[in-house]
Amino acid sequence: MRLFVRRLFTPAIALLLIVAACSASAQATANPADKEAILTMLNKQADDWNRGDLDAFAKGYKNSPDILFVSQTIRRGYDQMLAGYRKSFPTKDAMGTLTFSNLEVQPLDEHFATVTGRFHLERNAAGGGDLGGHYMLVVEKTPTGWKIVRDATTQDPQAAPAAH
Repeated sequence: MRLFVRRLFTPAIALLLIVAACSASAQATANPADKEAILTMLNKQADDWNRGDLDAFAKGYKNSPDILFVSQTIRRGYDQMLAGYRKSFPTKDAMGTLTFSNLEVQPLDEHFATVTGRFHLERNAAGGGDLGGHYMLVVEKTPTGWKIVRDATTQDPQAAPAAH
């Protein structure tokens, strides 16, 4: 009897796990409109950065004391995040030209997603030379659009130091 029950329930449990995994995968499928909105927000940030407008660039972040920026230091809240950018990139030369690449958007649910990618700053010698690295963002769908609430950014080892 035990063998019969085990033979009956083992395939049933396996099937149940497969159905649950497929269901979870279906729920995590990116809504094309949300993915496009997230990428549009990031492209706007790059455009704002390249115009030298840090205030406009920062509007891609949720204006909240709860946001978290992790790089060489940890900054909490919108004001600390913006102050860190201003300190590290005080001039247009230091800001250089920003490009994003290898962007991947992964929804977590209907209100949150992660974005992984690579950034590159093309800068002249006066600006500190080129800088690049990777990042992982958590973005939240807010009434005013998708906003960054967590930002973990790394720099390539050969890159010039910039403590933002």
